[in-house]
Amino acid sequence: MPKRLFPFIAMAAYVAAQTPPADIMPLMQEIVQGLGVQCEYCHSAPRGSGQPEPKKDIARQMIAMTRDVNARVQASTGKPAAQTAQVKCVTCHHGVPIPRQLSEILMQTLREKGVAAAAAQYRDLRDHFYGRAAYDFGEDTLVGVAQPLAAGRPEDAIALLKLNLEFYPQSAKTYGAIGFAYTRKLDDPTAITYYEKAVELDPSNGVIRGQLEQLKMYQRKR
Repeated sequence: MPKRLFPFIAMAAYVAAQTPPADIMPLMQEIVQGLGVQCEYCHSAPRGSGQPEPKKDIARQMIAMTRDVNARVQASTGKPAAQTAQVKCVTCHHGVPIPRQLSEILMQTLREKGVAAAAAQYRDLRDHFYGRAAYDFGEDTLVGVAQPLAAGRPEDAIALLKLNLEFYPQSAKTYGAIGFAYTRKLDDPTAITYYEKAVELDPSNGVIRGQLEQLKMYQRKR
């Protein structure tokens, strides 16, 4: 072989090594869409640099895990692959790189940075991800985060619950949870106001109605 062809052969080999095979491209696109990222999220090092790319190693492990799960599902159901539900990146990630529940994210921020930061984070995530099935921005999420705080940190609970009312102004359970938080502040008149609003919105809610009557009875005995 003529020596003058060696540089071109070497260049062709380099290009081939850097170019993903055709069958991997749909999978890479699935990862991009499933995690809501761009290629650079995993391919972080310059081409040919030899620098480590840890996210690529994680991606390979996740791909292997997904294939294993799908094989197990197919084996356990006894159905061919085309007839079984397929686990894909988006199944868990729902368009975010780290698939954590919104409540977990907010609780961590509460612990580390306080309620103002958690409220700001909720607004930011809602602005960016609402309607994309990435996080649960439903009525119950902030209520679930706030309720455990009410006993020891009622001000923080009230702040989160009032934030929830901005998006769900007719939420009886939110008004009821605020009422309970005010009882922890020993502010029974304000608590009664919120409980009454909750009962007005949901007259069939026996739990909130019972809390309201119990609080009113306590007030009459004082």
